[in-house]
Parts: sequence; C-alpha cells; structure tokens
Amino acid sequence: MRRLTWLVPTLYIFFLMLPIYWLLNMSFKTTNEILGTFTLWPQEFTLDNYVKIFTDPTWYRGYFNSITYVVINTAISVTVALPAAYAFSRYRFLGDKHLFFWLLTNRMAPPAVFALPFFQLYSSVELFDTPIAVALAHCLFNIPLAVWILEGFMSSVPKELDDTAYVDGYSFPHFFVKIFIPTIAAGIGVAAFFCFMFSWVELLLAKTLTSVAAKPIAATMTRTASTAGYELGLLAAAGTLTIVPGAFVIYFVRNYIAKGFALGRV
Repeated sequence: MRRLTWLVPTLYIFFLMLPIYWLLNMSFKTTNEILGTFTLWPQEFTLDNYVKIFTDPTWYRGYFNSITYVVINTAISVTVALPAAYAFSRYRFLGDKHLFFWLLTNRMAPPAVFALPFFQLYSSVELFDTPIAVALAHCLFNIPLAVWILEGFMSSVPKELDDTAYVDGYSFPHFFVKIFIPTIAAGIGVAAFFCFMFSWVELLLAKTLTSVAAKPIAATMTRTASTAGYELGLLAAAGTLTIVPGAFVIYFVRNYIAKGFALGRV
C-alpha cells in the first residue's frame, strides 16, 4: 500500500511529461531523422531549428507579437474587471444576477461566432493586423472570466473593512488601491494567470485579425510547409518555446493559484 502512494503519482507525472519530453527531443533533430528513425534521443544533435527561430524575423516577430497582445489583454481585462467585480460583490441592484450570468455567457460562446464581426469592425477602423485588435477581441472572453474569479475573492472579504476605511477618512480610490487590492492580491494573480493563458492559446481570432505585421507565433507554426513537406524539427522547436512563457507565469503565480483553488472560484 505504501508503494502505491508514490507509484501512482510517479506514473501520472511520467505520462504527463512524456509528450513534453518528446517535443523537446524532436526539436534537436533534423526532419529526416524524425521521419527516418525512432530514437529516444537525438542521434545527430542540432541547434539549427532554434537558430532559425531566433534569426528569422518571421519567427521571432511572431513571438513578440503574441507576447505583446497577451500582455495588453491581461492588463486591460484585470483593470476593467476589478471595479466591475467590486460592484457585483458589494452592491445589490435590479438585474444584478441576470447581468452577472450574461457576462458569463460571453465566455461560453465559441470564438468562431465573433470572428467575422470582429474582422469587419477592425478593418473599418483600421485596427486590422495590429496587436491591439487581438487584445481587444480577447477581452470579450477574458473580462467575464476575470470578473467571475475576482467577485468570488472580493465576496470573501468582510464589508466591515470598507466601512472602517471610510470612517478613518479614506476616499474610495485611496481605499481601493491602498487597502482593498492588496487584500485580494491572490485573486488578481489567479485572474491574470487565466487571462494570460486563455489569450496565449487562442488561435482562431489571432489568425483572423492578423495578416503580416502582427501575425502571432501560432499562425506562423501553421505555415511551415515547403516543397519538401513540413519542417517537423522546426515545428517542435517552436512548440517548445511556446511553453516557456506559460511556465514562467505559472512559476511566479503558483502560490496565488493554490490560494485560488482553496478560497476563490477556480
């Protein structure tokens, strides 16, 4: 029985990490080796795939574009969601439950529903093929999610904190920034994490609303076919690098995520 306590988690972690290892393994191989032989590690170790990504403007600009619109979206989503979540957690008004549910229905809708309207709108206002276009489009899905998460954290904070601050002479902006936001720092970290990750992995809107200048890395990875076929080693290297930003974000907000599962609505 004691062996099972470590055997089951070990096997689970092994199967969880196996695809990541295989992706990393392929990234150091040539396409011919990937297609020609089955090996657990590279027989002809090469860094050419990574060199091409960091030297070819098509590739490194894709990473820069993706990080740019994801960071912009996360900042906008959390900033807008904070006062909205506070209103839902502290005040009761006509239709508040229906409005809260309507916000969540936006998150439930598939991105394909909004691809064409967003394309026409941003083309009309000359925002097509810009990072801000993708960032604003993702707000439609991430702001409701952030409001939902933050409202759960804010509702757990006693309302007496607000009353005490007002009695002590704090204005609302001063109280909200100096006292309330630090109190729900874990919730903000959780909301920012999910906004970042949902925006990072979303592909349809990112491809629809960009063409050349702001094309994200995900769109670049779908266009690696040549006369010789797909460059599998290059695709594997690009896929490996797309894991890095998410891993960094998880590392820095890991404690907040744990609190989110324990206290919030995650």
